Amino acid sequence: MSQALQSLLDLLDLEQIEENIFRGRSRPAIVPRVFGGQVAAQALVAAGRTVPADRPAHSLHSYFLRPGDPGVPIVYTVDRIRDGRSFTTRRVVAVQHGQPIFHLSASFQRHEDGLDHQAPMPVAPDPATLPTAEEQLPRYAHLDPAVVEKFLRSREAVDLRYVDDPPYGRFGEPREPRSQVWFRTNGKLGGAVDEPLLHVCLATYVSDMTLLDSVLLAHGRGGWAVGDVVGASLDHAMWFHRPFRADEWLLYDQESPSASGGRGLGQGRIYTQDGQLAITVIQEGVIRVPRTP
Repeated sequence: MSQALQSLLDLLDLEQIEENIFRGRSRPAIVPRVFGGQVAAQALVAAGRTVPADRPAHSLHSYFLRPGDPGVPIVYTVDRIRDGRSFTTRRVVAVQHGQPIFHLSASFQRHEDGLDHQAPMPVAPDPATLPTAEEQLPRYAHLDPAVVEKFLRSREAVDLRYVDDPPYGRFGEPREPRSQVWFRTNGKLGGAVDEPLLHVCLATYVSDMTLLDSVLLAHGRGGWAVGDVVGASLDHAMWFHRPFRADEWLLYDQESPSASGGRGLGQGRIYTQDGQLAITVIQEGVIRVPRTP
């Protein structure tokens, strides 16, 4: 296991300070605020630690309320909404400086057999044929080296490989509003930490990294890395359909059906390498074009 992955696992290992209260810390992000995927993943960890292990998470719905301060801890308070015969529901509020910065509702379900179908996996190249971030990012001479370093440092726990150029790699001309990336953790999980909840939380963490790329592609924008938009996540929803491992290759197929009113919508499907639809993700974000002085 890489040191970067171990640091990420430590980040998700929250400190329990009361029965339903947990405390987490932050790590440096690409932008000067707490990375949204981190808050969502930590909130799901807090919720999951109040639920029996035989009830895995099947969905989450969340709102980003205020930018997080990476310099102070985040306190997560869990409300045990319901413990039913099949389903368990939890609500989590993340607080900093006495104010809520994030709100999550998550549902967990004991295993049941039932109807089964899925959308087919789209065509995508083998991840082994794609460049790593360390190989790809230095190729973009127009990017500030400091920006490249931030990208590499913030994502070093995850092996994330774009199928095509990311928005900041080739911009100025609209492209199809669709993006694909393969990802897995930068190392295998094992031992006591190798539990289903952790894999779900790691996928939640990664799911916020690239989902709005497709919005930028539709308008030929490169994103914050080149300064032609400003934005932030507004809400985030995920449905966990089938078991998966975050340390094995997952295809994240993303598209944007709409952008309007200063907001852009991204939706994605995450597949295992053998074609199983594991997760569906939907997110809306603020995406604004900076005003010309």
